[in-house]
Amino acid sequence: MNENRAKFQKLLRELFEFDCADLDFGIYRIINHKRAAIERFIAKDLPEVITKELERGALAAQAQAVQALEEARKKVLATLGKDALDPDGSLRTEYHGTPVGNEYLEAQAKARSSRSQEALETAIYNHLYTFFSRYWQEGDFISKRRYSKKERYAIPYNGEEVTLYWANHDQYYVKTGEYFTDYTYKAPNGVTVHFKLRQADVEQNNVKGEKRFFLPRLDEIIWDEAARQVVIPFEYRPLTAQEAITYGRKNQQEAILAKAFAEIPKRIKAPEALAALTAERRCPGNADVSSALEYHLRQYTRRNTRDFFIHKDLKGFLSRELDFYLKNEVLNLDELEAAGEGQSERWFQLLRLIKRVGLRIIEFLAQIEDFQKMLWEKKKFVTEVFYLVTVGHVPEAFYAEIAACEAQWDEWKTLFAIDEEQPDLFTSGKTKKERRVAFLKAHPTLVVDARHFPQDFTDRLLASFDDLDEMTDGLLVHSENWQALNLLQEKYRERVKCIYIDPPYNTAASEISYKNNYKHSSWLSLVIERIISAWPTLNRNGQLCIAIDDVEFSRLHLAIQSLFGMDLILGTVVVRSNPAGRSALTGFSVSHDYTLFIGASEQTNVGEMPKSDLQIARYNEEDEAGRFEWVNFRKHGGLNANRFARPKLFYPIYVTPTKEIRIPKMEWNETSRSWNVLEQPSLGETAVWPIDDGGEEKTWKWGHETVLRNLNELTVRQDRSGKLGIYMKSRMRAGTLPPTIWSDTRYSATDYGTNLLTNIMGVSTLFSFPKSVYTVGDCLRVSNLETDEYALDFFAGSGTTGHAVINLNREDGGRRKFILVEMAQYFDTVLLPRIKKVAFTPEWKDGKPKRMATQEEAERSPRIVKVIRLESYEDALNNLTFDEESGQRALELFKDEYLLSYMLRWETRHSETLLNVEKLQSPFSYKLHLHRDGETRERTVDLPETFNYLLGLDVQTRRVLSSPSGRGGGGEGRYLVYRGTLRNGRAVVVLWRDTSGWKQEDYERDCKFVEAQKLTEGADQIYTNGDSFIPGARSLDPIFKERMFAPVEV
Repeated sequence: MNENRAKFQKLLRELFEFDCADLDFGIYRIINHKRAAIERFIAKDLPEVITKELERGALAAQAQAVQALEEARKKVLATLGKDALDPDGSLRTEYHGTPVGNEYLEAQAKARSSRSQEALETAIYNHLYTFFSRYWQEGDFISKRRYSKKERYAIPYNGEEVTLYWANHDQYYVKTGEYFTDYTYKAPNGVTVHFKLRQADVEQNNVKGEKRFFLPRLDEIIWDEAARQVVIPFEYRPLTAQEAITYGRKNQQEAILAKAFAEIPKRIKAPEALAALTAERRCPGNADVSSALEYHLRQYTRRNTRDFFIHKDLKGFLSRELDFYLKNEVLNLDELEAAGEGQSERWFQLLRLIKRVGLRIIEFLAQIEDFQKMLWEKKKFVTEVFYLVTVGHVPEAFYAEIAACEAQWDEWKTLFAIDEEQPDLFTSGKTKKERRVAFLKAHPTLVVDARHFPQDFTDRLLASFDDLDEMTDGLLVHSENWQALNLLQEKYRERVKCIYIDPPYNTAASEISYKNNYKHSSWLSLVIERIISAWPTLNRNGQLCIAIDDVEFSRLHLAIQSLFGMDLILGTVVVRSNPAGRSALTGFSVSHDYTLFIGASEQTNVGEMPKSDLQIARYNEEDEAGRFEWVNFRKHGGLNANRFARPKLFYPIYVTPTKEIRIPKMEWNETSRSWNVLEQPSLGETAVWPIDDGGEEKTWKWGHETVLRNLNELTVRQDRSGKLGIYMKSRMRAGTLPPTIWSDTRYSATDYGTNLLTNIMGVSTLFSFPKSVYTVGDCLRVSNLETDEYALDFFAGSGTTGHAVINLNREDGGRRKFILVEMAQYFDTVLLPRIKKVAFTPEWKDGKPKRMATQEEAERSPRIVKVIRLESYEDALNNLTFDEESGQRALELFKDEYLLSYMLRWETRHSETLLNVEKLQSPFSYKLHLHRDGETRERTVDLPETFNYLLGLDVQTRRVLSSPSGRGGGGEGRYLVYRGTLRNGRAVVVLWRDTSGWKQEDYERDCKFVEAQKLTEGADQIYTNGDSFIPGARSLDPIFKERMFAPVEV
């Protein structure tokens, strides 16, 4: 076999994921089912295409010419002797006139610049290998670094004055934690091996550091002989103090794996199970051989600790690059010119052949990438919803149930350090229930977590609110941030006033996972893609605030400028966030970071900061118009303060003996550009001119006509030198323009970020580098965040932005709202408890309240905070199911066209993660396999909440009813009815019920029930799941599908 063909085929097997042939989950499963067909395509179909093309047209003639020359050469040697040809193949001069010699020379001329079929085939495979190997690295298509001046990329450029381009600009950055939690491979002997992630069970105070590692639970390894499967559980957590000593300070994950490779086989006794772990597994791309366990464990840990990319348009990218490659590196103009026009056709036929084969390969690669892109871009299901409601806004009818819920009281004792058992004058002699009810009434900011109560409690509680979304002051989203923004876009379109984000700085302390040599490019893709997704939520007067430090500031600024233009960049503030300075042995001790402010439009205004106590103290006088201070009426700084610049503001003011002010009669002299004063001072009057102590002629701050209209704003005083001076009232503005350097001690991230969080939580190691709550609060002020407006933070971390919004509302009684998005585990361990604690009371020490909230603070606390969790990209992968039977029929019918272009979409079309519309008949039992709380199991997802976000519904009421004659599936007559409005003001009712197995009489009963309950009264639009006889109703099923897969906004 041609060596270059074999090399190219090896590359194709890597591109087509052949190294994952034994994996049995996600997208790998469907590719593995078609492994034989793909192998046939690589080993047989592609070579046949190339061979057939080489046997026709100009390329065939070229090969024939080479063959004819070889035959003529043999004839010359046989007829004229071995000396007839020189070593370079030239015919000696004395034989030029011979018939054999002439035949050789003619063949030589025809074959000049020609190549044999084998040489052509080698060139084709070499070009294909060279092209495709440029873009593949560790499972991703990426623009790899080139060091040759010849091998370049075609970078799009549209004539901008300045533009920024980065390697991953056209790819989605998929964050760690969005990939494998469960990993499965099938050994050659038929045994299945599962790596299962379990919830870490380690005391928080016993962990060492924050970096997490995969550690096997050796004592919990299971061999199921009947199912022929091995289950190896893992934890993903920080090391304990002892483990940190055991595994050292460097290459800790490698040390953990080395121990696992040695210990895991010792826990398995069954020979076939042991064979599945110890069988040889050759690593793709090199000759290394390892055990199957070693190979797959490395794959598992690498994928979970190294972020990766999904190309947005792989087909377009590779097709453009292929054209560029063919024009610049295959089509050699010098050789083409030397060969002459007669030989040009063979060049173009070679180009067409390479392009034809290349495009077929690109088609298949794009199918795989586009399928992953589709899974990434699809709107994700809401998998869980629960509510936090402060007791003061819970109707007292629920207090008895709350008093009886031990789980809720246990949480309050842990979070709030309450003691409801402590007797006092008012509770002595009462029962426990009565004491608790009294305690609830005395503590209106206690936060009820609906998870501690049955679903019926939540249904009744939510039904008690007349405007649910208006009452909801916060939304917490546990999700990868791009996925959350993708789902929330429609509901919050142009409603957010301020987006504040504090993304990872990409320093050594907060470095993102990235591929080698793509640190900054990966960071830009992470941040910019999420900014683009969030941008539609900003209203026209909104602002985007980004906290950043020196490592990525310049690239971020250029990227923002390229995206939105320089005119929308409002300014950059330097924040002295670390007054002590970052510890370093050399260089500078960095004590600052930045906040970049970007306006949503030209209408955006920069808000004012509140005045400091020192500034307020200057305004020590007050009249009916408010506080003021006296300042000199004479201008004193800048060129415009001089007479020559503003001559009309240079005139005398007459002061009477009683210190009253009078403006003399004057007329303007245009020639001299000065006032002619038409009257002299009266007896005892003094003329005061705007001349400073140095004798320099300045100007007054107002013209004389303005002075006459505002005499009550002026007074006469003696200045420091004892001369009479004119003074004016300087009114105190509500705020002051924000400076570009924030150096106050309250911006210290140590004191008012880390230490403040430690005092709230009572533990110091839960979250690193939180921002000062005052820094975030002032950013919200600068963004003009007013009452009822939304602040969004999609790098929410410990929840500082939510805390800052709560503080602002308590200051002025506003009802600002916050949306916080976070995907990490500390959503449950830090962010959620912090919001509960801060809602309860403002001040904390060592995890306990320093005091209770005042009545005013309680009234201004959050009323309802909604919490949702979303399906992840990994969940979507893990919930793919395959229609193998119809897929096989399609493959037999449509052959390569199906394999290359349609296979993945067709065979997964009924997967629940892709919304199986048929199952919307039972909306309350729609299930996915989800990884939660350390394990993967089947759970019900919330279709109604998902649809509300897709529709962009502002929910006013949520009611649950039961139809007395109800029938059907799991719903058992349950009706869930949402009433609300869309952004266009239309009143909408969304009605959910279980219709599985319904017949005509059921739909008739359904219609009568809805009419009797007046469920659709006053609605402009009615949506129901499935069919209905309800007048004016429309099935939501196709809308659900359409919105879930709507194109991503760019």
